[in-house]
Amino acid sequence: MSLDDLAAEGDEMDAAGDETLARIADIEAERDDFRDKWMRALADAENTRKRADRDRREAENYGGSKLARDLLPVYDNLRRALKATDEAEKAVNAALLEGVELTMRELISVFKKHGIDPITPEVGDKFDPNLHQAMFEAPLPGTKAGEIIDVSTEGFLLHDRLLRPAQVGVSSMPAS
Repeated sequence: MSLDDLAAEGDEMDAAGDETLARIADIEAERDDFRDKWMRALADAENTRKRADRDRREAENYGGSKLARDLLPVYDNLRRALKATDEAEKAVNAALLEGVELTMRELISVFKKHGIDPITPEVGDKFDPNLHQAMFEAPLPGTKAGEIIDVSTEGFLLHDRLLRPAQVGVSSMPAS
């Protein structure tokens, strides 16, 4: 074999080696692309799983909020019925009042079972717009502006969400 033949054979081997290296580079690029797509798909599947889990928990906790909101007037009416009775009526209608009290206790028990908690502000508490709804303002001597002076109806929370704000009257006494 002559030197020219050996050189030509070496050039052919270099060209074949360059083609092989180029093919290897293409295959590595394709592998990296598939790996990137696979990692993205895996992350997307994990995010979907987490979102579905969060949605399931929210549906479990807050799915009955419409029904709960519809039951609040029943609670209010039972409470009004119990407050409206005087001592003379209590003696005459003892069995009826006991039934109303038992119904009220059962309703409160069901509320607690489903995460419905009352918001019961007291006169003198500070008004919180996140939990209370101001029904009126009045300047009442001996109070500070922003204090609750009357509670019309109780509010309710469903777990950590406001179901109904407590309806209150608020002092508007100017600072002296």
